[in-house]
Amino acid sequence: MDLSTATHAGACGTGHTPTMENAPPPAEELVILDRELVHLDARRAQLLARRAWLISVLWPPVPQAPPFARAQTAPRFGAGHVPRAPKDASAPGAQNVPLTLGGILLTIAAIAFTLVSWGDMGIGGRSLVLGAVTALALATPALLLRRGLVSTAESVAALGLALTVLDAYALHRVALADVDGVGYAAIASAVLAALWTAYGLALGRLRIPLPAALITAQLPFLLWALAAGAGPLTAVWTLLATAALDVAVALWTTGRAVRPLAYALAWLMGGWALIGAGGMAVAAGGVGDALRPGALLLAVAALGLCTAWRAPSSHAVAPAVAAGLAVIAAVGGTVRTAVPDAWAVPGYVLCAVALLAVVRAGLPRPMTLGLAGAGGAVVAGGAVWALPPVAATLLGPVNLLERVWSGAPDGIRAALSGELSWSWATLTPLVLLIAAAALLTAHRLTPTDRTWRPASVCGALALTWSALLAAPAALDFGYPAAVSLYVLLTAATLAVAVRRPGPDPAPAGSAPDTGSPATAARPKSTPPGDPPPAARRGAADGQLTLTAFGCALATSAATAMLSLASEAATFTVLGVLLALFTGYAAYAADRVTPLVGACAAAVYATGFTAAVAASFHLPPHHVALAVLAVPAAVAVLAARLPRRALALPLEITGAAAALLAIGLAAGDAATLWLVLALCGVIVAGTAVRADRRPLGYAAVALFVLATWVRLAASDVVTPEAYTLPVTVSALVVGVLRRRRDPQASSWAAYGPGLAATLLPSLFAAWGDQHWLRPLLLGAVALAVTLTGARHRLQALLVLGGAVLALDALHELAPYVVQAVGALPRWLPPALVGLLLLAVGATYEQRLRDARRLRETLGRMR
Repeated sequence: MDLSTATHAGACGTGHTPTMENAPPPAEELVILDRELVHLDARRAQLLARRAWLISVLWPPVPQAPPFARAQTAPRFGAGHVPRAPKDASAPGAQNVPLTLGGILLTIAAIAFTLVSWGDMGIGGRSLVLGAVTALALATPALLLRRGLVSTAESVAALGLALTVLDAYALHRVALADVDGVGYAAIASAVLAALWTAYGLALGRLRIPLPAALITAQLPFLLWALAAGAGPLTAVWTLLATAALDVAVALWTTGRAVRPLAYALAWLMGGWALIGAGGMAVAAGGVGDALRPGALLLAVAALGLCTAWRAPSSHAVAPAVAAGLAVIAAVGGTVRTAVPDAWAVPGYVLCAVALLAVVRAGLPRPMTLGLAGAGGAVVAGGAVWALPPVAATLLGPVNLLERVWSGAPDGIRAALSGELSWSWATLTPLVLLIAAAALLTAHRLTPTDRTWRPASVCGALALTWSALLAAPAALDFGYPAAVSLYVLLTAATLAVAVRRPGPDPAPAGSAPDTGSPATAARPKSTPPGDPPPAARRGAADGQLTLTAFGCALATSAATAMLSLASEAATFTVLGVLLALFTGYAAYAADRVTPLVGACAAAVYATGFTAAVAASFHLPPHHVALAVLAVPAAVAVLAARLPRRALALPLEITGAAAALLAIGLAAGDAATLWLVLALCGVIVAGTAVRADRRPLGYAAVALFVLATWVRLAASDVVTPEAYTLPVTVSALVVGVLRRRRDPQASSWAAYGPGLAATLLPSLFAAWGDQHWLRPLLLGAVALAVTLTGARHRLQALLVLGGAVLALDALHELAPYVVQAVGALPRWLPPALVGLLLLAVGATYEQRLRDARRLRETLGRMR
């Protein structure tokens, strides 16, 4: 933009310049610009004068402030900025630090004066000094508030409140020395709380007096009880009364500084009241002793319900929880004294269930959640109390692994653990069933929330399973009955897990929404943000299947170990479990559990086979041969399964069974080699499949290992007998690899195989006194060297040449030593010297020959 354009653009806003078509000459345009600038300067001076007057009217300057301070605190407003009223030091900042420190120092000085210098003054002087200082400290904040110095007023008010405490102390020391200290403290705290409350209400802008009064109000009731020598029950009643006072303050006050503190103090006092009353109810020895803390607990519950009803929703859940716990503790503590000891925990659980039964969904949601949470917490605690018998049932049969087939015990408890006391566990199945029923029906409290219903159903199933699992031990069933029940429980949980989900029925009155493809399958009754019913049901079925299958798997493992006490029980249980999990793996419809079910079936098949073999009193290495039938059958079955996903887990389980067979045969080398060879046959048969070709390497390794074991069992010490099978196998693999990849290195293809035989044979030849091994080794090394040179294979040439040279050196060394010994002693050094002279004379040629040899070797594969 040039000057004329800029002038025109600026002048168009004033209306004094012509348009672009008749732009003035430069001289006239300069005159116009000067005129406009004069007008702007005049207008700016008027606006600045008006602004200064407005600031002086709104915020008159303080005459006492020095000029430098006024210069530093004068407001500096830019153009267009709306000035704000200067903030008082009440805002958080550096000014509050000296004010706070000053108030603390004055308080310390007042305390020191009261405690140290009080005796140096008469009664009149004492009263005059304290009264004057306290009155001055309490009156000064009112004057400071009028000047807007809120932070300074807060500091002075805090000093005044502290002086009132000193006044109360001085009054007791001088005029009321004979009065009981605790009783006087109760009265003084009540009076101070009232005075501070009135003071805070009178000076509403102060934030310290009302919270201080509320904190002081926590003391009078408790101090009065202590002064009166009241018992624990009365002391807890005073805590409850204090909590009620705090609740009233929290509900009927609006101060932002007071209400949170009141809620916190109410929680503190009410919590201590609940704990104290609950402890007394638990320790009560009779019905009469339990009624008194029970009444106190009901009062706590009433206070909690009143608070939950009147409080905002954000503060209503916690009081409802406290009320529910208080009701359960009151009723349960009374019931506990009238029933046997075994019914103590079930009594509390039944009270919690009764509370859940009377809770209605029509109550306000915070109260519903709080009461339901209290009942659920007690029921959950009862379920945790009932879990040790379940753990003993699952883990106790591990002890039978050390005494297999030692005989069936008289009762199930003896088979699990002889050290656990079962006298208290009689009612644990009942508690678990009650917890399951409560969890299953808890969703009625929130009928619109469907997200946690599947979790509640799964939890109820797990609790029911736990109850049935613990019932035989808790009720001391006989061994056969307990084992039969566990087998039936396994079958039942597998039946629950294997059920196939049916089609999801459409809700009544719903119709597909054809207006949008995304909602065409969604019923009209389903909210837009929720998943469709089919997806919800699928997720619920998946969770239920996993839960039921996990229960079945745990039960089957415990039952299998428990059956080891008796030979007949072992055959029966393992056979039934094998059939159950085989059927489950065949008919289950989900993706995960059939894989685990197939593995479990293979494990139980292994156990059944080993048990059958052991029943004929066979030694362990003969049992190993029978166990190999399981991996063989698994390999055949995995190749023919219609569900390919089951193959890999089955094969892994079969491999574990093969490792078990190897471990059983490890004590007898004559059988171990056969087991290894059979394992190699199984693996080789599996490697025939296109997707299992890499297993061929494992088959070769097993065959080689079997050969070594057989040779060791036959006391063969010739190293070539062990190394030649490895060399032949490795060379075959190397030839196949070179056929697929002609560029492959000869070291990778043939190096390991050749080294496996040549190097051990070389070491053996150096220690062998006979001529046959060195001769054969030299011939083989020569053949390898010539083959490497013929086909330009570096590994064959280097390994064969090195072994041939070392073997020849070993054979010729004695003759060389004899020849050197027959020569004159000066001749060997002379020959060495001549050799060095020859090498030195032809050094360059020898160096070129070495480089040529290195390049030739480098070009080889």
